[in-house]
Amino acid sequence: MQKKKTNKLWEYAKAIGLALILALFIRAYFVQAFKIPSGSMIPTLLIGDHLLVNKFIYGTKIPFSDNKIMIIKKPERGDIIVFRFPHEPDRDFIKRIIAVEGDTIEGRNKEIFLNGKKLNEPYVQHTDIYLIRGDREPRDNFGPLTVPKGMYFVMGDNRDQSFDSRYWGFVSHKDIRGKAFILYWSWDDGEKLPRFARIGNLIH
Repeated sequence: MQKKKTNKLWEYAKAIGLALILALFIRAYFVQAFKIPSGSMIPTLLIGDHLLVNKFIYGTKIPFSDNKIMIIKKPERGDIIVFRFPHEPDRDFIKRIIAVEGDTIEGRNKEIFLNGKKLNEPYVQHTDIYLIRGDREPRDNFGPLTVPKGMYFVMGDNRDQSFDSRYWGFVSHKDIRGKAFILYWSWDDGEKLPRFARIGNLIH
C-alpha cells in the first residue's frame, strides 16, 4: 500500500515538473504574458490591459547569446513590440515601431515625417495643444535622424505622454522580446471592473 502511494506521489511530481518545464520553455521561446503598467500607448492599449507577446515571430534567441535563428519575419513599421529598455535591461517597455533601419525620421510640430513624407497616424492621441521647441526637448520637434542598421525608432501612441526613442534613442533588434498580438484580459482599476469588450481583441 505504501509503495503504491509513493509511486502515485512520484507520478504527480513528474507531471508537475514536466508541466513547469514546458511552461518555462513556452515562456522563453514562444509566448509571454505582459501587463500594461502606464498610459503611453493610450488609446490603443490601456492601463490594466493584459496581452500576449509572440516571441518566435522575430526569431528564437540562442541561449547565452544575442543571436536569433528561425526568423519568420523582421520587425516592421507599425508593429507594437515589447523590448528591453536599453538603459535598464531588466525593465520591459512596449511601444510602436515608427521607423526601421535606413529610414530618416523627423518630428515637426507634433507631426512625424518619414523619409520626407508626412505619416498618417490614426492611432495617435495628443493631449497637449502647446508646442515645445526642439532646442528645449524633443517631444514635438526633433531630427532629422537616420536609423542605424539593426535598430528601430519607437514611439508611444499617447504621443504627448510617452518616454520613447525621441528621448533615449534607438532599440536594437537583439533587445526585442516579441510582437504584441492579442488582449486576453483587461481590468479597469478605477471602476474595479473588467473591460469585457476589450478581451480577445487583436492588437494593431
